[in-house]
Amino acid sequence: MRTSRFFLSTSKEAPAEAELVSHKLMLRAGLIKRLGSGLYTWMPLGLRILRKVEAVVREEMNRAGAIELLMPAVIPAELWQESGRWEVFGPQMLKIKDRHQRDFLFGPTHEEVITDLARKELKSYKQLPVNFYQVQTKFRDEIRPRFGVMRAREFLMKDAYSFHLTESSLDETYRTMHAAYSRIFERLGLKFRAVAADTGAIGGSGSHEFHVLADSGEDAIAFCPDSDYAANVEMAEGLAPNTARPAATETMRDVDTPKQTTCEDVAALLGIPLQKTVKLIAVMAADKLNVLLIRGDHNLNEVKAAKIDGLADFRFATDEEIRATFNCPPGFLGPVGLDRSTIRVIADRTVAAMADFVCGANKPKFHTAGVNWGRDLPEPDLVADIRNVVEGDPSPDGKGSLGLCRGIEVGHIFKLGTKYSEALGATVLDEQGKARTVIMGCYGIGVSRIVGAAIEQGNDERGIVFPQAIAPFELAIVPLGYGRNAQVREAADALYNQMVEAGVDVVLDDRDERPGVMFADMELIGVAHRLVVSERGLKEGQLEYQARTDAQASKIAQADAAAYVKERIEACRS
Repeated sequence: MRTSRFFLSTSKEAPAEAELVSHKLMLRAGLIKRLGSGLYTWMPLGLRILRKVEAVVREEMNRAGAIELLMPAVIPAELWQESGRWEVFGPQMLKIKDRHQRDFLFGPTHEEVITDLARKELKSYKQLPVNFYQVQTKFRDEIRPRFGVMRAREFLMKDAYSFHLTESSLDETYRTMHAAYSRIFERLGLKFRAVAADTGAIGGSGSHEFHVLADSGEDAIAFCPDSDYAANVEMAEGLAPNTARPAATETMRDVDTPKQTTCEDVAALLGIPLQKTVKLIAVMAADKLNVLLIRGDHNLNEVKAAKIDGLADFRFATDEEIRATFNCPPGFLGPVGLDRSTIRVIADRTVAAMADFVCGANKPKFHTAGVNWGRDLPEPDLVADIRNVVEGDPSPDGKGSLGLCRGIEVGHIFKLGTKYSEALGATVLDEQGKARTVIMGCYGIGVSRIVGAAIEQGNDERGIVFPQAIAPFELAIVPLGYGRNAQVREAADALYNQMVEAGVDVVLDDRDERPGVMFADMELIGVAHRLVVSERGLKEGQLEYQARTDAQASKIAQADAAAYVKERIEACRS
């Protein structure tokens, strides 16, 4: 590829509305252009990168035995009404009507469509297991599209769906997909973690998310450096203390806290560790008040809380509801003296193991110190893991302590079970000729999101630092004075032809630009390797080589340049 026959559209500045580094750099590098809110045109340079990601995804899905098809992007409403998701999926769904006023949607995901296909095409257990996948544009009407392709309304996704007769068969394909996803991200050159995750709105019995590690990631990941354990913080288990609850040593007493409404402020006023305080969170579920007790230095995990019996659809109590029950404003609430016949008390495991703790006194401007279970208030109605884990917590696998990092979710695999096959009546005949509901798995990868995530992980003050596997070009040949110096032009053309014949994805920057402009552009767009051809260098029999991750350029012999660069590129491919 020659730049004179390509289309580069770089700029020095990014629009003011760009927030994340990836959004700024994708706009500056000319990878994408904004059409509307959450809608982007993939420019030729960006499309090269996107297609490289897509190619790796396809190769590994095919290698794993999945079969590619392509389903319609526009879906009849009847299918989603049949599954029950038409009304509950929410405003992210783009609902549309055709000229006959029939309801359709632009598919945000395709469980219903593939299950409809399965119930029509799969008749016998002999056809199972089978795994279908597609690479297709999706649309989700994000309430606040932002961060460029990281949270766009329209995006490219690989979604796969498997069908099975038995749970063991699903487990086998699930492991195969887990391994395939790991190979995909390894081949793309990304630092990632596979983490146990909540199934969310998709449903199912188990799932793993695949996260590209980056400080800007929206998701918190708990991991053990000494083992393979990793989980989204939503799922990471906070273990109970491994020591018995201490005996009471203090007398319960009210303490004056006139302006202190948070555990942090109370701890500071009393000169005690934050870990000795307990906060009460009042929630409503099925018109009944429940109180959740969390240690002062911990945060409530809403996903865990929602899995407790009776709290599936809980919401936080309003100020009015709190005052009606406690006769006290928020900020001074505690579990002592509650009417346990009408209020359920759910304590986190750490709180259940506390003694002599401080909590609200259920009266304005006061907290109660020296509180102990059994003596000052009944034991909790339920003890459960309802908090987010923190750095240093023991790892649930017993092999060390937890660390925390940030990640960008780029893949998610689910064991769907029979949620959709039951709703849509997808069955096959088993060996005895009996109709059996098929069991499903679901496996998604955000193809376009990977590009943004890769940039979040790899960038510097000069621009994008792509892994070679997805760089727009593996090699840039930058001749200085290409249009003015026949010797430079001849050497650059010869080198370019050698690289093309060797199968290197190379770009020759034959523009009539200053060296600084050409260097800056190749660094900005993230080309993996660069060779500079100059009149002075040729006189010395040398070229200048620099990998995108090298701090400085180095001189190499002109005669050895092609072999040297090819060797460097091959090493990065393996």
